[in-house]
Amino acid sequence: MPLDQIEFETMLLGRYMSLLTHRGDGRLDRSAYILLSRILAEGPLSISELSHAFGLDASTLNRQTAAMLRAGVVERIPDPAGGIARKFAITDEGRRRLESDRNSNLEGLARVLENWTPQEAAQFARGLGRFNRDIERLDGRPWPRD
Repeated sequence: MPLDQIEFETMLLGRYMSLLTHRGDGRLDRSAYILLSRILAEGPLSISELSHAFGLDASTLNRQTAAMLRAGVVERIPDPAGGIARKFAITDEGRRRLESDRNSNLEGLARVLENWTPQEAAQFARGLGRFNRDIERLDGRPWPRD
């Protein structure tokens, strides 16, 4: 198995994706983008639910969500199921900014893949999806998918 090449290419992918998804100019920071994506996928989440989903400690998530509250991209709401913990819900501003950032990411990816055939792009998407699902299986924290 070409593990050395996979390790090398995933290292570069992380670097290139950060270049492709340049932050700044009002864009969400990386942690806000990921947290908002998860909240959008699952609905309102508490700090403990976010901690379980990401394997992060509460203090890290408290800092990240405090910044998101200040930015107006999430709001604290009572637990819709009646629990005592407050949950974080995405705001209209959060949805708008997440959609804007996602569209910018998609435009960047489209530029990268402009010379790929639809079949090549689909094959890459399937392989990348499998790779991520296998990581999630080992980690025990699957990402919600359609």
